[in-house]
Amino acid sequence: MDARTVLSPCVCTSVRRASRILARAYDASLSESGMNVTQLAVMRAILRHPGEPLTKVAEDLAMDRTSLYRTLLPMQRLKWVRLKEGRDRRSLAAAVAEAGKIALARADSGWARTQTAIIQQFGPGSWKSFVSELNRLVECANALPESRQGAVKST
Repeated sequence: MDARTVLSPCVCTSVRRASRILARAYDASLSESGMNVTQLAVMRAILRHPGEPLTKVAEDLAMDRTSLYRTLLPMQRLKWVRLKEGRDRRSLAAAVAEAGKIALARADSGWARTQTAIIQQFGPGSWKSFVSELNRLVECANALPESRQGAVKST
């Protein structure tokens, strides 16, 4: 298939556009907590990987380490997360601090409200199917030869 016969719109552009719109909706619902949806996702990933190197957190989020470290800086200043030496002394690990747990608790209701509203409008069955299709889309991207090095697992 050549460029003239490829279906439009661009898959990546479409997914990124949807991601930006969804992020704005979640950020608005989290505004009272002082947290944005990226920070929420990072803190939840840190909780899923206690004591593990930040590379595991980055992999979990399909984020490069540089972006993860940039996201962590303001969170450290707010004392939401603490960085510490990892298990092998060459890596860093993170932990959610008490202030971070409080911030997460403040964010939960706004996040849950938005999550519930979007899924209800979209339809719970449609949402479940959509997640399955998104995972299939990730698998398609990971199967490309140029993607092998940065391949990530479906969620």
